[in-house]
Amino acid sequence: TGEARVGHIYSGELVERHLKHGDVYTIPAGSAFYLENRLENQRLRITCSIDITSESMGWHAFQSFFIGGGTHPASVLAGFDHNTLATALNVSPEELHTFMTRQTSGPIVHIPGSHHKNMWSEFLAQEPAQKLAHLKRIVNFGEEASPKEEKSTWSLRKFLFNLVNRENVVNHHHKAPSVYNLYKKKPNFKNHYGWSKNVDSSDYSPLEQSGNGVYLVNLSPGSMMAPHVNPSAIEYGVVLKGTGRIQIVYPNGTLAMNARVREGDVFWVPRYFPFCQIASTNGHFEFFGFTTSARRNHQQFLVGKNSLMQSLRGPEFAAAFGINEKRLKRIANAQHEQVILPASSWDSSQDKASEPERKKKTNFERIVGSLGMT
Repeated sequence: TGEARVGHIYSGELVERHLKHGDVYTIPAGSAFYLENRLENQRLRITCSIDITSESMGWHAFQSFFIGGGTHPASVLAGFDHNTLATALNVSPEELHTFMTRQTSGPIVHIPGSHHKNMWSEFLAQEPAQKLAHLKRIVNFGEEASPKEEKSTWSLRKFLFNLVNRENVVNHHHKAPSVYNLYKKKPNFKNHYGWSKNVDSSDYSPLEQSGNGVYLVNLSPGSMMAPHVNPSAIEYGVVLKGTGRIQIVYPNGTLAMNARVREGDVFWVPRYFPFCQIASTNGHFEFFGFTTSARRNHQQFLVGKNSLMQSLRGPEFAAAFGINEKRLKRIANAQHEQVILPASSWDSSQDKASEPERKKKTNFERIVGSLGMT
């Protein structure tokens, strides 16, 4: 019963739909979304069905979390170290504390001033060419699975076994795939603070059979890969060079792990768990790894330019944090960089943490190991 407006991130765009009694709508797994009751004098009741994936690796297959929040509900951002998050947002720790503790009224909040300008009024005010370009971005984002992608794939264990065990290698050069060199590939993203490269089946077709993607990241001293979520893959990483820190957050907004890693260490990140990687200030931090999907893994960045923090800004998101839109806009726009972020003055203490502090974490499965490297 009632009428609703649902907004969610779809291929990097904020898409809104108005729903009425009897409407059916789907939201892809891993999408950040909000649901608003459009009628103030009528209760909204909806029936939801959740498609559970089998790719859970022993964790609950379905994990939900709040991006906007405070002390109740806790924002998923609250699980990150406050200095790390202040650096990512490019705000002071004091302003961050206020921002992250204002909301106390629970996951359902009232939006003050219902007569606000929405995305459709802005859309209707655009020129015809702008409308067409916007519609193309929204309509053409879908990537349907091809028949080839539906074929059975190898597990990561089998892929790694065949990579290491070379006893039965047959040199049929006319049939075997060519070699793909990660270091020769141009970065998918690059700025003054580092670069990242991602290889999927569209770049290297043999990955379609293995069912895995490959990535390589290099962070300059003190920089970080912004807090983000993998909506479609588990991630495994190996540190190739330097030292740094891996922070992983539970979907409920509590810290799962904050560990220092060095050359030879191996880590893994469950699907839907927000995380970030931070380079030490004394050198470059380079790590390589696999994702459990050969399709493009559209990482969802939580903060930074062009992130969910900016895409979702509006009365709904401001209400979720218990602040006004003006303040939310100021915080969302404070960070001018995206994906790979610079260090800040209040983040310098990260490298000086004592050993007991570095090992402090909740009861989380062992996700950092050591791989002998020569």
